[in-house]
Amino acid sequence: MTGRLFGTDGVRGVAGRDLTAELAMDLSVAAAHVLGDAGAFDTSTGRRGRPVAVVGRDPRASGEFLEAAVVAGLASSGVDVLRLGVLPTPAVAHLTAALGADLGVMLSASHNPAPDNGVKFFARGGRKLPDAVEDEIEQRLGEQRLGGKWDRPVGSAVGRVREAYGEAERYIAHLLTTLPGRLDGLNVVIDCAHGAAHVVAPEALLRAGATVEAIGARPDGLNINDGHGSTHLDKLRQVVVSRGADVGIAYDGDADRCLAVTHTGEIIDGDQIMAVLALAMHAEGRLVKDTVVATVMSNLGFRIALREAGLTLVETGVGDRYVLEAMKAGGFNLGGEQSGHVVMLDHATTGDGVLTSLHLLAEVARSGRSLAELASVMTRLPQVLVNVRDVSKARVAESAELAEAVAAAEAELGDTGRVLIRPSGTEPMVRVMVEATSQEQAERVAQRLAEVVRSSCV
Repeated sequence: MTGRLFGTDGVRGVAGRDLTAELAMDLSVAAAHVLGDAGAFDTSTGRRGRPVAVVGRDPRASGEFLEAAVVAGLASSGVDVLRLGVLPTPAVAHLTAALGADLGVMLSASHNPAPDNGVKFFARGGRKLPDAVEDEIEQRLGEQRLGGKWDRPVGSAVGRVREAYGEAERYIAHLLTTLPGRLDGLNVVIDCAHGAAHVVAPEALLRAGATVEAIGARPDGLNINDGHGSTHLDKLRQVVVSRGADVGIAYDGDADRCLAVTHTGEIIDGDQIMAVLALAMHAEGRLVKDTVVATVMSNLGFRIALREAGLTLVETGVGDRYVLEAMKAGGFNLGGEQSGHVVMLDHATTGDGVLTSLHLLAEVARSGRSLAELASVMTRLPQVLVNVRDVSKARVAESAELAEAVAAAEAELGDTGRVLIRPSGTEPMVRVMVEATSQEQAERVAQRLAEVVRSSCV
């Protein structure tokens, strides 16, 4: 791996090639020094105790050796470690806070295929790390690899390791305490992506009162996200319709997001889920400042639905971390992405697919209306995304020709369409996104703008 190690969601790569056991252990040592320099303060003794870390993973085969490396790095740095086993990413975040740990570690590559894996750290309270702290961990890692010296614990000062697999129960209990009502009478099919939610999601929904059929719930270490989960919805749609179920829910590999399927097999995306939740929370006086936070990629139909309901939308850049930052800065409690990554800050410090699905289903049960009816509050406008590769991202802001073409497109679309030209943050590529009242118009305008990008941004 070259350049900055930390991406938008931790350190990721092909396990064993990019993300090696050595790198995972060294990262953990560095994180232990940055995040666990001093353990939590014990008011009874007046001293700081030994730092404590919780470590969880999804079912990927590579997670087994990476977990061993992470645990070794932490314990050798004097950190006591609680091994949580296979749990969703938001469960690790919650348990970092609930158990008073100084840091949390999650091993997962989310919706990526099985050969990939990643290391994500949480600070005290289960919070995601700001860029400055990630940079500090990288700096410490560089010092280690250049032979930097520090006192290594020996004897009784080394960290101790114990299994804490039963803490999954604490997470499930927490989820159930957040529910405004039970799910009795709902027949639900859930797709666990052969991932981290394959135990806790069915259990949570069953205890909440739903009748549950789980698919994609037999992980073997190699089949995570393979034809199942929130990025592969065909199987779920088929099962929902064939079983006559009320709702289908699909999680991704680490269950920090979810999408839904109606009884007729219609896909309900993150924008529609947020619209349903926002209106329900607004009606109950629980939507802080009557505001929702979402990225610039959210559908124009979502914006229109919120506006017609008298709600405010705060826009951010693409990425759940930017949504979370804006929510914290404004004191808002609902935000998310079109991908199904929904953040409910009243109950979680990060996006939580199982939590989101429970609250979505609770609104279906409470209202007595189908998910299709609830989601109809928002009309999803056709959205076309064209990736224009091998162009100069810097020229996007400078090109008068492109600016003229965008202005013409916006005039053509009027209030019922939208144009977004966005340089990629990681690749030599410019993304052209167009929304319009018809698929044909959206595709025509997007292709026209893409040609202008190709000709003017070289």
